[in-house]
Amino acid sequence: MKKIILFSVIGILFIAVLIWLGKKNSASPVTFETETAFKTTIVNKTVVTGKVIPLEEVEIKPKISGIIEKIYVEEGAVVKIGDLIATVRVVPNVQSLNSARGRVKNVKLQYDNAKISFERSKSLYEKGVISRQDFEKAELDINRSSQDLKNSQSDYQIIRKGSAAGMGSSANTYIKAEISGTILEIPVRKGHQVIESNTFNAGTTIAIIADMSQMIFEGKVDEAEVGKIKKGTMLDVSLGAIENKTYPAILNFIAPKGTEENGAVQFKIKADITLDDEYFVRANYSANADIILEQKDSVLSIKEALLQFHKKTEKPYVEVKIGDDEFEKRDLELGISDGINVEVLSGVSIEDEIKIWNKIAKKKEDNNTDEEED
Repeated sequence: MKKIILFSVIGILFIAVLIWLGKKNSASPVTFETETAFKTTIVNKTVVTGKVIPLEEVEIKPKISGIIEKIYVEEGAVVKIGDLIATVRVVPNVQSLNSARGRVKNVKLQYDNAKISFERSKSLYEKGVISRQDFEKAELDINRSSQDLKNSQSDYQIIRKGSAAGMGSSANTYIKAEISGTILEIPVRKGHQVIESNTFNAGTTIAIIADMSQMIFEGKVDEAEVGKIKKGTMLDVSLGAIENKTYPAILNFIAPKGTEENGAVQFKIKADITLDDEYFVRANYSANADIILEQKDSVLSIKEALLQFHKKTEKPYVEVKIGDDEFEKRDLELGISDGINVEVLSGVSIEDEIKIWNKIAKKKEDNNTDEEED
């Protein structure tokens, strides 16, 4: 009895396997869609991030130390050369002031003494007591003492007020625009102490002026791409603050030396931007520049999605249809790519049907749908 049951179970399993194999063999074969190569223009470009800055930007610094007494302009104002920006009130150093005052007194004593000597020599010369040479020496002494007195008095006035009489009161205390342009920034306020620009100190910046009609793009290019660009290359600059608009630019500078940033060497580039009157472009707008590295017109191409790669050699290949649901591998030699299409130098022709390796044809899907409806 047990043997009969065992053979019955085996028979049922055998029949089930035959039914399964029959259904499998009767199923439609897997059919892949295909595409053909085509001719198109491929542009290989890179995107450089950077900013837009004025071509000319000048920092206005005082010629004398003191305290800001008044500011006459605001940020954003347009000024011309010579326009008054601010005035500085001089706060003299007590030690220097006392020293200058002492020099004036000493030179005054010398002048008074030279004057008395000159008057005496003049009287004696007129009486014929002394020679003309002695008289001219006395005259030279008083002239020299007079000039020394004027110099010491001027030094004293400069230390006390910042300028001397006869030299123009605006010589040092009046801060004026050195170029025509727009006031970008005024980092000081009334009452701030400022330091003069000298050999040992850059001085305090009172205002920053720039010509906003001439702007440049400044960015950095990776070392892998810097060798592919050159001066005179055209760029399309898009600004983060202005949507759906690009500005043409011409590359005019590539840094001869790179700087390492986050493990990669970057090279600074600059390009002259051509502006228009549609928008006002402000300094330090963030910007992206599209740089065409290479371009080929009407070349045989395929979509990069069709490519497959050998596991060991990592060389590219495609599968070309040679019959019904039959494909053969074709090794390819590729050219430039734009990330979507890639140039094919050899391996396939424009008539070849190339397998879309990850997409099954609609024919199989339709068959499956019909089977489900039945």
